[in-house]
Amino acid sequence: MKKDIHPDNYRMVIFRDISTNDEFITRSCAPSKETATFSDGNEYPLIKLEISSASHPFFTGKMKFVDTAGRIDKFNKKFAKFAEANPTKQEGEEEEIVEAPAAE
Repeated sequence: MKKDIHPDNYRMVIFRDISTNDEFITRSCAPSKETATFSDGNEYPLIKLEISSASHPFFTGKMKFVDTAGRIDKFNKKFAKFAEANPTKQEGEEEEIVEAPAAE
């Protein structure tokens, strides 16, 4: 193994699944600006997770649609300029038919 490639600043951190509010504590060096109090009464840095084993369909056996970060809205905002530049026929609109002049 290579020496001196791993960080030295490991500390206890709370990981919280924001969809189920389940928490677990483990050692990590991931940066965090938030803190929270764990069930042992001590305060630790907090890292929020969108999906963990407490909410993942593989572990729960339930399918669940997760859009906590508004990914669909972000996608629509990001590609709105392309939709304006290349308009497509909307539902209920009639397509204008332009006939070519007859060849003589």
